[in-house]
Amino acid sequence: MPHRVRRGRAAVVALTAVLGTCLLQPAPPAAADARADTRAAGAPTGVKVLSRGWTRPWGITFLPGGKRALVTERFTAGVWLQSSDGTKKKVGTVPNTVAPSPSGGKGGLLGVAPSPTWNGTTDRDVFFVHTAASEIRVVRMHFDGSKLSDYKVVLGGITRGGDHNGGKLAFGPDGYLYVSVGDALKRNLAQDKHSLNGKVLRITKSGAAAPGNPFGTRVYSLGHRNPQGLAWDSRGRLWETEIGENTWDELNLVEAGRNYGWPSCEGSCAKAGMTNPKKVWHPDQGGVPAQIAVKNDVVYVTTLLGQRLWALPIDGTGKAVGAGKSYYNGSYGRLRALAKVPGTDRLWVGTTDGGDGKDRILEVTVK
Repeated sequence: MPHRVRRGRAAVVALTAVLGTCLLQPAPPAAADARADTRAAGAPTGVKVLSRGWTRPWGITFLPGGKRALVTERFTAGVWLQSSDGTKKKVGTVPNTVAPSPSGGKGGLLGVAPSPTWNGTTDRDVFFVHTAASEIRVVRMHFDGSKLSDYKVVLGGITRGGDHNGGKLAFGPDGYLYVSVGDALKRNLAQDKHSLNGKVLRITKSGAAAPGNPFGTRVYSLGHRNPQGLAWDSRGRLWETEIGENTWDELNLVEAGRNYGWPSCEGSCAKAGMTNPKKVWHPDQGGVPAQIAVKNDVVYVTTLLGQRLWALPIDGTGKAVGAGKSYYNGSYGRLRALAKVPGTDRLWVGTTDGGDGKDRILEVTVK
């Protein structure tokens, strides 16, 4: 099932057609296979299975050095060390992770982000987002290169829902930790500046508001429904993917203090004070975006319902993307986890929901 709230398939298709005509928002281009037009900016030139035996991997984040990555599994709360040679090793679990069954709601162990100066000795900090029994937490654990230990909550009390938990976290070029948080199925929280839900947060390693935040709180931007991916381009600009409700999914260029519209706007709108997305997708036409990576100023996006990888070149202004192309349409099922391999022209992509022990991590080579 797609990770969104739906009112019924037939109604959604009809509503999509009507709103598409009324709002005049751009529909995505037709899907393209990776073998077609390899001249396109950022086009994949090869793909292979790096490792098998996964169960719903959610996050992939590389350790400093770029040879190994930490991978989270959503419902097992397991954390694995994946090496570039294809070997993997379980290094622990994140305690207190509570997730419904895969068929009964969402949540679980989500994003992972090692400290930018992690070395396993003087700096062992690794951060996670997970759902606990009654809240979403950002937590810190120690990782010495072999095992996890010393669980500590750095930011708790975030409202959790059965879905719309967000869950991505990443250190920005400024050294602060950015966290995407969904509206927890309580849509009005996205516009409440006193709530951490429906926001992108910017915090210190201790969980405090980072210096220079626009409202003097942990909130960096607001008006998000279910933000899933965060990544920066070569100019240090933050891009974000977001799952919409029934009609439009979004790619946003996130700036401090901006309001991205939810729930007043889904996709683009003309309401004063709202910032429009740089691209929208119909959920049934290659959409429901999961995570994001930027390589050579091409934005790569994995999709769940769309079951494909998008490549969207950033234009010369740095503030918009081209139409882009999609690849591997349906070839590997639903795609979620995504990370660029540091210092290479490769991406790691995780399949999801293939069945227990049946998901894979793919290595994709790009131009």
